[in-house]
Amino acid sequence: MLSKGILYEDAKNELEKHFIRRALKKSKGNVGRAATLLGIHRNTLARKIAGYRLKRIG
Repeated sequence: MLSKGILYEDAKNELEKHFIRRALKKSKGNVGRAATLLGIHRNTLARKIAGYRLKRIG
């Protein structure tokens, strides 16, 4: 592990949050449509939104 800088897991999470936010914005907050854009199941996206404490609004 690195003692300074961003860790892989942190970078991966930030990138994932970025894509989720973009998909939610593009779908105007529609989780089902956002999930389709991301290529994941709606329930998976809902769990990720809750886990990252993201807002569902577009």
